[in-house]
Amino acid sequence: MMHLVWALWISIPFLVIGTFSEGSTRPDIVNIGAIFSFSTIDGMVAKIAMKAAEEDVNSDPAVLGGTKLAISMHDSNYSGFLGILGALRFMEADTIAIIGAQSSVIANLLSPLANELHVPLLSFTALDPNLSPVQYPYFIQTAPNDTFQMAAIANMVSYFGWRDVIAVYSDEDGARNSIAALGDILAERLCKISYKTVLDLTATRADIVDELVKLKKLEWRIIVVHTFSKTGLLVFDVAQHLGMIDRGYVWIATSWLSAVLDSTSPLLPKTADSIRGVLTLRPHTLDSRRKRDFMTRWSRLSNGFIGLNPYGLYAYDTVWMIAYAVKEFLDQGGTVSFSSIPKLSSVDGATLNFSALRIFNGGMQLLHNILRTNMTGLTGPIRFNPDRSLMNPSYDIINVNKMGSKQVGYWSSCSGLSTVPPETLCAKRANQSSTKQLLHGVVWPGETLRKPRGWAFAKESRQLRIGVPNRVSFKIFASVENGTNVTAQGYCIDVFLAAIKLLHYDVPHRFIPFGDGYKNPSYDQFVNMINLDKFDAAVGDITIVTNRIKGVDFTQPYMETGLVVVVPVRKLKASAWAFLRPFTPSLWCATAISLFLVGAVVCILEYRMNDEFRGPRSKPFITILLFSLSTLISTHREATVSALGRTVLTIWLFVVLILTSSYTASLTSILTVQKLTSPIAGIESLITSTEPIGFQVGSYVENYLIKELGIHKSRLRPLGSPEAYASALESGKVAAVVDERPYIERFLAYPCKFSIVGEEFSRSGWGFAFPRDSPLTVDMTTAILTLSENKTLQEIHGKWLGKEVCTSESSEIVSDQLNLESFWRLFLICGVACFASLFKYLCLKIWQFMRQFPQESTPSSPGSSASARIRSFLSFMDERES
Repeated sequence: MMHLVWALWISIPFLVIGTFSEGSTRPDIVNIGAIFSFSTIDGMVAKIAMKAAEEDVNSDPAVLGGTKLAISMHDSNYSGFLGILGALRFMEADTIAIIGAQSSVIANLLSPLANELHVPLLSFTALDPNLSPVQYPYFIQTAPNDTFQMAAIANMVSYFGWRDVIAVYSDEDGARNSIAALGDILAERLCKISYKTVLDLTATRADIVDELVKLKKLEWRIIVVHTFSKTGLLVFDVAQHLGMIDRGYVWIATSWLSAVLDSTSPLLPKTADSIRGVLTLRPHTLDSRRKRDFMTRWSRLSNGFIGLNPYGLYAYDTVWMIAYAVKEFLDQGGTVSFSSIPKLSSVDGATLNFSALRIFNGGMQLLHNILRTNMTGLTGPIRFNPDRSLMNPSYDIINVNKMGSKQVGYWSSCSGLSTVPPETLCAKRANQSSTKQLLHGVVWPGETLRKPRGWAFAKESRQLRIGVPNRVSFKIFASVENGTNVTAQGYCIDVFLAAIKLLHYDVPHRFIPFGDGYKNPSYDQFVNMINLDKFDAAVGDITIVTNRIKGVDFTQPYMETGLVVVVPVRKLKASAWAFLRPFTPSLWCATAISLFLVGAVVCILEYRMNDEFRGPRSKPFITILLFSLSTLISTHREATVSALGRTVLTIWLFVVLILTSSYTASLTSILTVQKLTSPIAGIESLITSTEPIGFQVGSYVENYLIKELGIHKSRLRPLGSPEAYASALESGKVAAVVDERPYIERFLAYPCKFSIVGEEFSRSGWGFAFPRDSPLTVDMTTAILTLSENKTLQEIHGKWLGKEVCTSESSEIVSDQLNLESFWRLFLICGVACFASLFKYLCLKIWQFMRQFPQESTPSSPGSSASARIRSFLSFMDERES
């Protein structure tokens, strides 16, 4: 009996081909599965490459030391269901690793199975960015995932200065997630996907025609195609038929197109014509002798049936990656063994053989060995980052032309766009600043070398509709002449036309007047016509204000402006009392009080020691008066003797110097420079008054005065022309007119009866309005800045607005009267000096008096004693000091 058991144990390995004993330390065969759709380009190339790798591994005894690698192929034929069946078949055959699946849909289905059975699942074509190692720890992408390809496309879009992209992609998980990643990366570069077209996996030519007809009506011309090769080629065929492979369009295809170019040679003439001028990406692989030898060998391996593309190289390297991981696994003493799945013990297996599914006990160890891969394959150095992405992913940028294709540069995660191979730049740790980005020249669709602008007018069949305000006043800024062909002229129109000429493309347009021609139109309604799709742009003297930018985009302002207050003024009549105007009454009073105060203090300080300040009782008052007045002209004959008197006088003379200088300047201004006056001093005094205010019909001023400054609507009077301004101001219908400075400057060209008062407020500017996100906004802004830099804007300003305005007298008036607020600190200093000196003087004299006349001790009535002391003190103060 024991001999029979021993014989059965020995014979087990030979009874089941393709499996091995759990007790064997080094199996004869390790099973690897491969699940692909072998009728596709990538499937056919992968099959040949994997078989070649299997042959090379098994022919090198140094790799697995006699153990053979057996790769079993299963054709999923685009079906997730067939892919699952293939995976189950492999699991029943004790497979230790699976290469596949080809698409993200199948990978999402197989990854949970790989997790349960601890079988690593490696794919170089299912490159969905959302296949997370956290969710699927046994799933490994052995080629750069699509996040990097989308980063390369976003880099190209920003490099060429485009902002809006159209995405055309297949309706499957991988494509959806990749396009979502593209949108995120574009947003980081201030670009965006403006439109998405989703194609069903079974889309027919008619379906694609319907979708591309929609795209043709859009203004955006940068189109990214991320589909399977069959659908993608059909998209380009339809696009050529619709005239979309032509000038102005930019087509960027993901790596599926480069795979077609590499594996299908020669292309059918019809196919070649449909992709001419297209940009595509090819996974970059390092040039090496080993790679060149394999490419030479490929013709024999494929019998010339299909060309080698980078995914064939990745397939070859993936097999070697598994082989080295198995070698390390066996060298570590690992055994290829399987155990049953406890979760399946309660599952009824009457029809399905669930018991054949077993867990690979060494799966975790083999997975770790694969992730620690450090080898150089046909694609170049292979190592994984901690997040399981391959290190330094990079792409070749290919431009399809009539000669075939041309490489115009590279993209890599470490250096961005360049014309230098990524391995060179990555070794130097090159930076990715925009100034370092570079590509060779591209031949675009339509056989042009000129970079497409990336957008076109939504309806090429018609001209751009440019709205122009049909003004009845201030026509120097913008005016319209109706006729067979509407023409527009004026300062704003010339700026617009000059900017249009600087654009690198034609802008067919026609002017459309807005307004009835009887009054100035409402500019808020004018701008809103863009939102109503009545105009494609609004050109004129349009002020950029908050409520307008909510619905449209404005260019850079081409004229700075702000609100000012203009008032009627009258000439001052000759007056005998004009010399009093420089000071306000309060300042005159303060000066007079200070004058007599200083005179009195100086007289008191000098009285006992200076004979010029002594005399009869009436003389001191006359002396004070004369001395005070004389200080104003510095001709006083009385010389001060005391130190305190000189101190007070010095401070007062300084104050007098300031006052007389200011008085002289103000009087000169009043008599020679400014002969106008106004009761309104600026916007502050206008707000606090109750006077009526005029504004220009149609402007934003009315809303600003009501909503921002809180002025009641009943105070506002609409005025439609400069003549209406003049009439209202002269008749007193309004106390002031509030309008933008450019209009007021033209108004002041009238006879000098009006003037600007106060400071300019609510600064803003004039710009051109375009629909939200219109590419013309950026281009026109750039053109306006260029006009400013090359002085053209100044020349246009001089042509229209350089005429003389009222300059005989100042157009801006301010009050020339000096008030007390400007000098109160000087008076305070003088007053403090006077009282401090007087206090010190009195204290000193009281002390001297008490020493010289000590109080007698003879008792007397308190009242008589106090009055006697006071009389004695006054007599003492009246005495002259010797």
